[in-house]
Amino acid sequence: MDLSPEALARTLALQNAVRHKGTANPKALVGGMLGAHPEFKERMPELGELLERVVAEINDLSPEEQEAALREERPDFDKVEKKEDLKELENVEGKVVMRFEPSPSGPLHIGHAYPFSLNLEYAKKYKGNCILRIGDTNPENISEDAYELIPEDACWLAECNVDVVVQSDRLDLYYGYALKLIEEEHAYVCECEAEEFKKMRDKGLVCPCRELAGNEHAERWRKMNSAPPDGYEQGAAVVRFKTDIAHKNPAMRDFPLLRINEEEHPRQGKKYRVWPLMNFSVAIDDLDMGVTHTLRGKDHADNAKKQAFIHDALKHTTPTAISVGRINFDGFPVSCSATRPRIENGEFTGWDDPRIPFLPAMRRRGYHPAALRKYAVEVGVTRNDKSVHIDEFFKHINALNKEELDPVAHRYFFIPDPVEITVENAPAQELELDLHPDNTKGGRKFASKNEFFISGDDFEKIQSMSKVRLMECMTLNVNDKKFSFDRKDYKKEETDTIIHWLPAENHTARLVKVQVLMPDGSEKHGLGELGIADLEPDAVVQLERFGFCRYDRTEGSIHVFYFAHR
Repeated sequence: MDLSPEALARTLALQNAVRHKGTANPKALVGGMLGAHPEFKERMPELGELLERVVAEINDLSPEEQEAALREERPDFDKVEKKEDLKELENVEGKVVMRFEPSPSGPLHIGHAYPFSLNLEYAKKYKGNCILRIGDTNPENISEDAYELIPEDACWLAECNVDVVVQSDRLDLYYGYALKLIEEEHAYVCECEAEEFKKMRDKGLVCPCRELAGNEHAERWRKMNSAPPDGYEQGAAVVRFKTDIAHKNPAMRDFPLLRINEEEHPRQGKKYRVWPLMNFSVAIDDLDMGVTHTLRGKDHADNAKKQAFIHDALKHTTPTAISVGRINFDGFPVSCSATRPRIENGEFTGWDDPRIPFLPAMRRRGYHPAALRKYAVEVGVTRNDKSVHIDEFFKHINALNKEELDPVAHRYFFIPDPVEITVENAPAQELELDLHPDNTKGGRKFASKNEFFISGDDFEKIQSMSKVRLMECMTLNVNDKKFSFDRKDYKKEETDTIIHWLPAENHTARLVKVQVLMPDGSEKHGLGELGIADLEPDAVVQLERFGFCRYDRTEGSIHVFYFAHR
């Protein structure tokens, strides 16, 4: 095989284009090029120019031409293009139970979708279960709408009902295990000031509270759960787990398990004053729910070790921990805390605003959840962090989403910014077009004469042409903004310009008004075929030559769609 830079770039571009339905991405080819030609590490601008040029050539080919070219260059195409499945899990004995635990600061976003999708796909792979746990044990960092938004997003992404557990409903369970650890002298109640304890910990010195008798700590535990004057003030005591005070990692030395927090909880009110910290609640939940494997960001690696200490003390096998890197999205702060103020000040209309990369917005635009799960599987289980510009991410997701929608989405004509034209000598016709070219023949009926609507953009574009084709209808002669009938049948050698249309005669009864909300917040207005009026909300369709859109609602006589992508 020719492995010259030019030839390799072409092969890689063809593979990438076929994988993503006709559109190669030059950035996705850099790794493969550097692996075969490391000399380009010192000549990155030159490599970038090469890839841009080759990819432009490949993207000009039709998907069929791309696949044919790849099969010619790579006879093993089918083997090469088979996507690698998820890596096998280690320590699989019996039913696999995974879990995903977001904090309730708002809905899920594309940053959550990667690890959650991996958990879902592993559970599916092993015919196991994936539990959604809402980690709401910090009363100060909770948005009440998250209790509804997160389960909605999770069920959408999973395409099924998800088992939902809310940690604040389980305080009594945590208290039971806390007392058990205290009584068995695996934990103790510390009254030291935080800064003083940190100084002792960093020097490897034992906290004096640790050496007290067990019954003293049981009494201190009671005082943590009682308000003054019989109990502690907030901040006066914490429950700590006993570890090796000489552990090489100071963060592992007698780490805290529970603390007093008298902030009113949005779900539990003032019912509880002692709240578990994340490592304790997670460890107890994993134990109680039989979690076998945990997959989460590598920044939780130390937390997994702390939870293993707790499990060892309780004589429980700790789950097999899997760490993955973080996907950093450039171009938009993918964060609930950064986005919520922008919603509150009116910059965005809500969590489903099409301009933001949150799952409610993607759902409203008509994305298929399988596209996000496929993306996660393609990225795979890797500890390497990944930086992706938000535009490149959506380009990739759009290609995967098209794979899901193209085989099922019904087709409809939509004419934005319509211009009415008259076609001289056009014959009257009764036409029936397919709702889907492969699986739903017929179903779209039109009666046309000589008056048509075409889009304003098409009207301007075709002025320099001599012939143009109204899709599935007729070929027109074009002469100085005037149009005349040429023929019904289509001859590609005469024109390869095919535009969409709608009949203009009696159009108020035969057409519907359409509004499409775009990802940048703008709106497109125009006319659509009558069949659009029969759509049910949430139907995702392809407005031909415009893009995939989700039908949202009707406002008066206007049918409102949200745009996904082309």
